[in-house]
Amino acid sequence: MNHRLNPPGAWLHNFRGGGWPVAGALLCTGLMLLSRASAAGQMADAGAPSASTDVFVMPGSDFDRPWLLPRANLNIGIGHTFGFLKKDPIGDELTFAYTYENSGGHGFWHTRFGEHTESLGVMKNFALPKTTAVSGYTWLQSGITSYTGNARVQNRMDSGVAIGAIVHVSFHSSIWLQESYSKVVTVPWYTTFSVGYTYSF
Repeated sequence: MNHRLNPPGAWLHNFRGGGWPVAGALLCTGLMLLSRASAAGQMADAGAPSASTDVFVMPGSDFDRPWLLPRANLNIGIGHTFGFLKKDPIGDELTFAYTYENSGGHGFWHTRFGEHTESLGVMKNFALPKTTAVSGYTWLQSGITSYTGNARVQNRMDSGVAIGAIVHVSFHSSIWLQESYSKVVTVPWYTTFSVGYTYSF
């Protein structure tokens, strides 16, 4: 059965598939990259274009409620920053993303039960004090999630909010560290920690 639509009752089921070590490795990798970039990385100079396009790949781990189940979350998407929206309090970058999530009752990476989400979002980029190597962002997203693996595909509205840090390796390359909260209609809420790579042009 699809775990998110029908959560299992046995707590021992929650720790199969090696999800926790993978999530810990992602966290350690993210902290290492943040430390290195804070010491040596530099953000693009102030003369950089006010508009840019970001292509991102962001693997991570969901932590499903109510038992903090670790499950794979693989995200890919594109965003475009508009210069005239720089002062908008909600956001200056519009995004489109596709996300695959394992929603089965066991394993970490994949089961026959999947959750596929196409979402539109708005991202607000902002500077952090006393550093140009790292900046921050907030991200609001909403879209349609399709649950597969059952007799029929089941579609639900999905909304999420995220906060993150961008480690600027160069003008074109950056590493994103993100924590997000997501809620699908009729399904328990869950959080996701992700580490991603972004190419900007």
